[in-house]
Amino acid sequence: MKKIIILALAMLLSGCASSHWGYQGEHGPKHWGSLSSDYAMCSEGKVQSPIDVKPTKKGKLKKLKFKYQASSTSVVNNGHTVQVNIASGSHVKIDGVDYELKQFHFHTPSENNINHKSYPLEAHFVHASKDGKLAVVAVMFKKGRKNKALEKVFSKLPLKSGDEVELKLSAKDIKKIMPSSKKYYKFQGSLTTPPCSEGVTWIVLKKPVSVSKKQVKAFFDTLGGHTNNRPIQPTNGREILK
Repeated sequence: MKKIIILALAMLLSGCASSHWGYQGEHGPKHWGSLSSDYAMCSEGKVQSPIDVKPTKKGKLKKLKFKYQASSTSVVNNGHTVQVNIASGSHVKIDGVDYELKQFHFHTPSENNINHKSYPLEAHFVHASKDGKLAVVAVMFKKGRKNKALEKVFSKLPLKSGDEVELKLSAKDIKKIMPSSKKYYKFQGSLTTPPCSEGVTWIVLKKPVSVSKKQVKAFFDTLGGHTNNRPIQPTNGREILK
């Protein structure tokens, strides 16, 4: 299992995978599980993401301890999203386990819903522990004012698949992309892209932050004028803590 997760992380960080996949037509989400044996979990998994986040249990969730200290190194258009790569040194502690921030990227519209509500944009902050466990912190964006923190990324969006641009965001800049309130929902899920590996801890922050219509369009246009969200997956009775 550890080897599978590490392989999945490597694919996620590079934006590469063993077979071509996308969000439209014969390479779209409905067909991911049949594109490659490596992607079987996309159709066979029982704890898949994204989901409609409807809390099933009120738990004593521990306060998230963010210790973001490193800056970003670059922003890359990997053909599926725009991904900001982070230098080593930033961590979040979840249930006593340290997860290092590896990268963050975006989906439009949001992949997860909260109580049936979809948002125009969602950011995924991808973290990994030393033993290969993955944790994703999701931030929702609602339509409103221009997001100044986000603009530092969106002003340098690489326009072509494969393009990579140097991007120096400070740790402070990165933290500003998140809401000040860190109250959250927690559940177990998977990667939302092939190979759809399960065993991923999901942290969905409750409070959305603003994004302008123009900013969302800029990201949408960078993707070639199409969405990049996987459809909602069955919850299958899993526990969702609030």
